[in-house]
Amino acid sequence: MSSLFLRNLDEHQQLMTRLHTLEPLVLAAGHRLATVLSGGGKIMFCGNGGSAADSQHLASELTGRFIKDRRPLAGLALTTDSSALTCIGNDYSFDDVFVRQVQGLGRAGDALIGISTSGNSGNVLKAVEAAKAMGIFTLGLLGRDGGKLGALCDASIVVPHAVTARIQEAHLLIGHTLCGLIEAEMGLGQ
Repeated sequence: MSSLFLRNLDEHQQLMTRLHTLEPLVLAAGHRLATVLSGGGKIMFCGNGGSAADSQHLASELTGRFIKDRRPLAGLALTTDSSALTCIGNDYSFDDVFVRQVQGLGRAGDALIGISTSGNSGNVLKAVEAAKAMGIFTLGLLGRDGGKLGALCDASIVVPHAVTARIQEAHLLIGHTLCGLIEAEMGLGQ
């Protein structure tokens, strides 16, 4: 069993060294998200499974705090309202669970971060399409080759790997970096 840990660790380290090329994309995304929040907008997150958990995690870093003790920032995970998810899923379809929330809660000037390790999650695709039509900045936090979301989002950060677990590990690093960039750019905290 220890060899599994070491294999995973080696795979993780190899991927992390390949992510240096994403720095300009991450910096640009952090700047854009700070601009959204500075302008009174909010950042919405959506994704399925582990990406739903990442959505909740990153939204809470904004409304709570990340590193600095500062005012709460407008972060909203569209993955957390079980009544909305089950109502929309039952009355419409699972593909509509995020798009209906974006249409009801989103406004021009907001941002939507769609997290998908494949880049092809149907409900995230629909949410991004609606957000773009509403004047909401869309950022894809994606894996593999970016899938359909890669070309659809206003900006995409694609982790070039085939293993979902490694992609999710990189997404968390990138998400934490975005939170740190937002705090730094907005001059928040002590």
